[in-house]
Amino acid sequence: MLAVASLALLATKTPALTASLAFFAFASYLGVYTPLKRVTTLNTFVGAIPGALPPVLGWTAARGELGAGAFALFAIVYLWQLPHFLAIAWLYRSDYERGGLVMLPARDPQGAMTARQMCVHAVALCAVSLLPVAIGMAGPVYFAGAVALGVLFLWPSFRFLRAPGEANARRVLLASLVYLPGLLSLIALGW
Repeated sequence: MLAVASLALLATKTPALTASLAFFAFASYLGVYTPLKRVTTLNTFVGAIPGALPPVLGWTAARGELGAGAFALFAIVYLWQLPHFLAIAWLYRSDYERGGLVMLPARDPQGAMTARQMCVHAVALCAVSLLPVAIGMAGPVYFAGAVALGVLFLWPSFRFLRAPGEANARRVLLASLVYLPGLLSLIALGW
C-alpha cells in the first residue's frame, strides 16, 4: 500500500520520468531481485540496480531529465553497494544460508571469490567516483576527498583479500559506511 501511495504521489508531484523510474525500481526489486535471492548468487548484482536508483530519482525530480550527473550518481551507488553488501553477507552468511538465500559468501567458504569481487568493485568504484570531476559536477576539493575516501575504502577491502574473516569484513563494512556519505556530502557541497 505504501509503494502504491508513494508512486501515486510521485506521479502527481514530480516529472513522469521520476515516477516511471520509481515504478521500475519497485517492480525490479520485488519481481526480479527478491525471487533471485533463492536462485543465484548474481542476485546481489541485480538488486544493486534498484538500490542505485534513489539518487537518480532525486536528480530527475529536481531537473526533469536524466543527465551525465544522474548516471555518475547511479554508477557510484551501484558499485558501492557490492563491497558493502558482500561484507554484510560474509558476516551473516550462515543466517542467509539457513534462510534459503543464495548469497556468494555462503557458497564461498574460504572467501576467495567474495574477496576478489569486493576488491574489483571497490577499485571500479574509486575510478567511477572521479566522474563528477570529469563532467564538471565537482571540483578539486571533491577530487582530493574522493581520492582520500577511496584509499580509506580500498585498504580494508584488500585486507579482506589477504585474510578473509569477520574482523576484516567488519572493517570493509565500516569503511563503506564512511565512504558513501562522505563522498555524497562532497558532491552536495559542490566542491
